[in-house]
This record gives sequence, C-alpha cells and structure tokens, in this order.
Amino acid sequence: MSGAHGHHQHHHSESASQRRLWLVLGVLATFTAVEAVGGFWANSIALLAEAAHMLADCGALVLAVVAIGVSQRPARADRTYGHRRYQPLAAYTNGLILLAITVGVVTEALRRLVAPPPVDGGVMLAVAILGGGANLAALLVLSGGSSLNERGARAHVLSDLLGAVAAILAGGVILAFGWLPADPLLSLAVSVLILRSGWQLTRDSAHVLLEGAPAGFDVGAVERELRDMPSVRGVHHVHAWSLTGDTPMVTLHAELTEDADRRTVLLGINERLRLRFGIEHATVQFEEGECVAPVEGCHDS
Repeated sequence: MSGAHGHHQHHHSESASQRRLWLVLGVLATFTAVEAVGGFWANSIALLAEAAHMLADCGALVLAVVAIGVSQRPARADRTYGHRRYQPLAAYTNGLILLAITVGVVTEALRRLVAPPPVDGGVMLAVAILGGGANLAALLVLSGGSSLNERGARAHVLSDLLGAVAAILAGGVILAFGWLPADPLLSLAVSVLILRSGWQLTRDSAHVLLEGAPAGFDVGAVERELRDMPSVRGVHHVHAWSLTGDTPMVTLHAELTEDADRRTVLLGINERLRLRFGIEHATVQFEEGECVAPVEGCHDS
C-alpha cells in the first residue's frame, strides 16, 4: 500500500508541475509577442533581446512539459527505469539555450554600443513594465516547484524579469536624459546574470545525467550509520545517483557477521536509509568474507 501511495503522490506532483508550467507558458507566450512588437516599434535592443529570450523560454517550457509527460510512461524492457531521465535532459537543453541567448545578446549589444541607433524611450518603458509584471506573475506561479524542470523554468523567468527591469531602467534613462547607450549597456549587465543562471542549470542537469550523487548526499555518513547496526561488520562500494536530481537511489555492499539474520538486517538497512537519508530505492548486496566487487570498490570500513 505504501508503495502505491508513493507512486500516486509522485504522479500527483508531476501533474501539478505540468499545470504550473502550462500556465507560465501561456503568460510568457502572450508577452513574447507584446515585447517583440514593442521592441521593433521602439527600436530597442533591450526589448528585442528580452522578446528573443522569452521566445526561447517558451520553447524550453514546451520541452519541459513534454519531458514530464514522457517521463510518466511506464517502464519497458529496454528502459527499465522508465522515462524520467527526459526531465534532466530537457533541463540540460534549457541551460544550453540560455547560454546561446547570452552570446547573441552580448554580440548585438556590443554592436549597438559602437553606433547607438535612435530608441523610443516611452514605448520601451511602457512595454518593459508590462513584461516585468507578466514575468513576476509567472515567477510566483513557479515558486512552489522543486523539480529540475521547474528550477530551469524559474531560471528562465527570473532572467526574463531581470531583462525587463533592465529595459525599464534603460527606457527611463533614455526618456529622461536621451542617453542612447543605456539600452545596450543594461542589456550587457543582464547578460551576466543570464549567463550565471544558464551555467548553473547546465552544470546541475549534466551532473544528474552523469549519475553524480544528489546534492547533500554523504557517502561517509551512510557508511557510518549502517556500520552501527548489529550484525553489520562493514559497508563499502556505496554508489548514489538519481533519475531527476531529487530522490537518491543507492547500491551498496554490506559485510555481515556469520550469525546475521539476512532478512532482519535487510529490513533494518532499508529502514535506516529511508528514515535518515530519504532513500526509497536501495539495492543491497550481502557479503561474508572476501569482497566480490571490483578492486576499487573494496576497502576496509
């Protein structure tokens, strides 16, 4: 029953994630069109960059929603873990898109610094304020999500919001003082923040795809905790990874005493892993005597 309940909760969480992403997608798609029209009208690189950025975000959100939908498909013979890895794969793609957009914005901003074109500060300011409000609303919708894809969407929306703030400031400066370089200069400043978000998302999702240990997972703590159990003489060859960057999965070797009750020890190990480390899926290999794992995985504990 507990397994079925956990399975139901998992799908409920992913359905809620899909709903949030669809809602944000609708908001961003609407204001992408608004900022694109406003950017051409005002001849503003900050607005046009923001529109291009939001368009890429819309594509990234579509990727994320599709990835969640695909990940809910049941496992099959050639994909025994199911399809949940599509989520970090989509997040990795999102991060690369952010990095590519940053390069494009920087290139155009530098070109405009050399020869600043005329910009309509009033139109720029009005459109940027509308876009900022839309991004703030989208960010609030995503505030409760914790999956890699929702984190990726938040990174996109936050960088959109920062872009809107930069456009607001640039529009205000141009409107008040007529200083045209404010437009590309503030675009460059926001590009640094977008670069940071894109790099973090790409790095984190690549870590998941490379089967790195989830953030905060402590192999030493797991070994110490299990060695304190009765009938357990040592623990080694501990490997941890995750499918989507959140719940860890673990395999380990446990060396038992000769009089150990294997069933009791197995239940105890799984219970400790669940309660102390939040590990729901663990594969435990028992050993009595010489370690049969590869040489690099065997050591005294």
